[in-house]
Amino acid sequence: MVTSMRPAPRWRAWVIALATMEAASRATALTLDDVAREGELRFLAERPDPGAYRYDAEARIDADSLREGVVTMRTCHRQLDPNPRIVVAFNPERVQSIDIVSTEGVGRAWVEGRRVELADVRRGGSVCIDLRTRALEPIGEGRWRLHAGPLMRRYLDGYLPMEAELKVVWPPGLLQVTTTDPAPQPGVKLSAGTDGATLHVTFAGRLSATWELQRPAAAR
Repeated sequence: MVTSMRPAPRWRAWVIALATMEAASRATALTLDDVAREGELRFLAERPDPGAYRYDAEARIDADSLREGVVTMRTCHRQLDPNPRIVVAFNPERVQSIDIVSTEGVGRAWVEGRRVELADVRRGGSVCIDLRTRALEPIGEGRWRLHAGPLMRRYLDGYLPMEAELKVVWPPGLLQVTTTDPAPQPGVKLSAGTDGATLHVTFAGRLSATWELQRPAAAR
């Protein structure tokens, strides 16, 4: 189902572009109303195709990250559809290192430049990848923005539903979330604590998400 993952514009670190070739087998339970058109983004309170492709990422931020803008990340692409070749591409201007952590249902996986190449992917396959990437943008005194995306699951000229769980962790008390885009709403759930936060999004379309973070008042 996945044929390519294109580099994100600027320095965005979480990237997934899913162009479907064999998605018909997954999409049979869907209707045309479930497919988002080009330029359309819909948040879904319930997923119409549970058990299909999902994406999760965890960014780890520490004091050095705030000074240098570099975070370590683990990204996982799960419940892939069968495909002879998948290319997972990352922004070459920002990604500093790429390591394949694990694969399941994948014939072969290797790093090629700033890409991860997968061959002979079986239905339900998965890959997890560790990264170091310059993903934090300072936006003021004691404030930063973290970008996620663009995320998408392409199907012909549109986009199928997908889930993304975007998690950020930091030492207790280092940061707090001020806003996220998208904001919490049906299809978008935010949970936050003193040591991190998680944004769970169910959607159809092309999604670029951002976190705005700041130091707590007691830490300034």
